[in-house]
Amino acid sequence: MLFTNFKEYMWLTKAIIIFSGVSFLFFGISCLFSNFMVLEFKRYDLEKFRVLVGLLQLLGSLGLFLGFFSKNWAILASLGLAVLMAIGFMVRVKIKDPFILSFPSLFYAVLNMILFVILFRFENE
Repeated sequence: MLFTNFKEYMWLTKAIIIFSGVSFLFFGISCLFSNFMVLEFKRYDLEKFRVLVGLLQLLGSLGLFLGFFSKNWAILASLGLAVLMAIGFMVRVKIKDPFILSFPSLFYAVLNMILFVILFRFENE
C-alpha cells in the first residue's frame, strides 16, 4: 500500500467525507422534494422507493459527518452509500441510460467504497 498508517490517509478521508457528505445532503433533499426526481423515479419504474432512497441518502450524509467523532459511523455510512450507489448504477445500466448519466452513481459508489476500505483497514488506529 502507498500509506502505512491512518494519519497518512487523514487528509484524504476528511476530504472524501466532506465532499460525499455534502453531496448526499443535497441529493437526499432533492430526492425528497424535487419534481425532477419524482419524474426520474417514475422513469426508473421505482417511484415507490424515492422517499426511502432520499432518507437513506440523508442518513448516509449524517453518518459520514458523525464519522468525524466516531469512525464506526463513517465506516457504516460509506459502505451503505457505496451499496446504494452501486444499485443506482445498475438501475441506470438496466434502463439503458447513456454512460454520462450513469457515471455519477458509479463515481459515488467507488468513492464511498474507497473511503470504506481506508477506514476499515485502519479501524483500530
